[in-house]
Amino acid sequence: MTLIMGVVNVTPDSFSDGGRYVDADAAVAHAMGLRAQGADIVDVGGESTRPGAERVSPEVERARVLPVVRALADAGVVVSIDTMNASTAVAAVEAGARIVNDVSGGMADPGMLGAVASTDADVVLQHWRGHSADMYAGAVYDDVVAEVAGELTARVEAAVLAGIDPARVIVDPGIGFGKQGEQNWQTLRGLDRFVAMGHRVLIGTSRKRFLADALADDPAQASEARRDLATAVTSALAAQAGVWAVRVHDVAATRDALVVAQRWAGVDRSGGQEG
Repeated sequence: MTLIMGVVNVTPDSFSDGGRYVDADAAVAHAMGLRAQGADIVDVGGESTRPGAERVSPEVERARVLPVVRALADAGVVVSIDTMNASTAVAAVEAGARIVNDVSGGMADPGMLGAVASTDADVVLQHWRGHSADMYAGAVYDDVVAEVAGELTARVEAAVLAGIDPARVIVDPGIGFGKQGEQNWQTLRGLDRFVAMGHRVLIGTSRKRFLADALADDPAQASEARRDLATAVTSALAAQAGVWAVRVHDVAATRDALVVAQRWAGVDRSGGQEG
């Protein structure tokens, strides 16, 4: 069964929902709503990683996310902390987070992998070729699937060298990060390559520009609702390819898509085969 990771951005500037949940109480309420809709994990982030976003200090990031992480963990929610900062990762785990989701794969902060190794948290290592301000400068590939898989393998090796048990590692090919247009579709078509690496695979397509480009001649005309439908379709296809989890903003639509895809495959909600 593919899990659903719901997105909670405690930021004023995230590309999709920035500013909606910057207040801790609003963020907690939204996260609890996502869990009620079927989210298995809630991913809390305090720094936008949209293209062109400016960095924020770890102190500001922690002030945004820690009250939210603590409240959700106390309520029994499985929390992932979306951060590139080792200090935030450790503080969030101490507050109850069980997964560290680092979009830089441990490259932005040299202390990240060692910090995660000192905890019992799982870690998401995403493919990354630079910060948001210039992430597309590295979007040059001869074979995007082979190169992304190779670079992810190198990050897994670095994590193991830092003392992280391979069983705690989750890989993410980084849709939309250092990739443009058709490169994202090629990466999705190559999901079997990432699944074959032997680690859990996380995919995040939610509301991203390449979906809008596919839906409309003018991406600005692709509404949030249309992007959410496209996200649900890509999430269902990713589930069929064997990914461990999908990271989405619209949990309800994705849950419905996954249920339908599972019934198509003859699997009921509990994961058992239908007669």
